[in-house]
Amino acid sequence: HVQPVESGGGSVQAGGSLRLSCAFSGYTYSGHCMGWFRQAPGKEREGVASLASDGSSIYANSLKGRFSISKDNARNWLDLQMDSLKVEDTAMYYCATNPNLDSLTCGRRLPVAFGYWGQGTQVTVS
Repeated sequence: HVQPVESGGGSVQAGGSLRLSCAFSGYTYSGHCMGWFRQAPGKEREGVASLASDGSSIYANSLKGRFSISKDNARNWLDLQMDSLKVEDTAMYYCATNPNLDSLTCGRRLPVAFGYWGQGTQVTVS
């Protein structure tokens, strides 16, 4: 059973940084599509960044240059480095994976395409 578990959320002042991590239990994710998503109160879940099996990464346009997705194969973790945080980045952040997505579909970051989700970690920027 695949179970992503997020960590690293918290409260930070605008302009600060946070690093989120996602640990995958149940399988080794090497070569799979993985992504970070977020959902603010009253808003739809949106794709923050994705990392495809070919190593390509895609970001939401509004986050380019501030967020960076990476994976640690040795620890089976997926990280999201978030810099220059803004109040509007406040949300619950989720990691998710789907081992069967091609790179193009992975890059579209559609929540409906991802089958395995973590419980989320809260990020609050004030």
